[in-house]
Amino acid sequence: MGFEVAPAFETGSLAAAEWPLCHVRLQDDARFPWLILIPRVEGVVELEDLSVEQRTMLMEEAVRAGALVRQLGAVEKLNVGAIGNVTAQLHVHVVGRRRYDGLWPDPVWGRGPSVPYADDERARLLGVIADDEGAGL
Repeated sequence: MGFEVAPAFETGSLAAAEWPLCHVRLQDDARFPWLILIPRVEGVVELEDLSVEQRTMLMEEAVRAGALVRQLGAVEKLNVGAIGNVTAQLHVHVVGRRRYDGLWPDPVWGRGPSVPYADDERARLLGVIADDEGAGL
C-alpha cells in the first residue's frame, strides 16, 4: 500500500515540503507558527516503530523545523510533541509560542477555534518553508 497521510491531517493543515524522512505540513492557524512532521514510513504509530537511523533523522528534522518555525513568526519558546491520541499515525508537532499568544502557558491542542491564515500570509509562509535549505540535511 505504501505511505499515506492520515485523512485527519488534510483538515486544518497544508502540505508544505518533503524532507529526507518527513512529509511537512503547515498548521493553518495564524495564532501560532506551527509545523507538523509526518515520517514517510508506512504503519508507524510510536517512535519505537522507527529504526534507530530513522529516529535520529526525525530528531534532526525536528530541530530543523524548530529553526524554521522561528523564521515563520516571533517565537519565545518551541513546543515539540508527539502526542497521537486523536490521530495515531506518528507525527511531531513543532509549535512556536509567545507569552502573549492567548493560551500561554497552556498547551495549544484542542484549545479554541483555529484562525486560518489570510491567503497572502499563507502563501508567504509556504514559500519560506519551500525555500528552506535544511542546514545540511
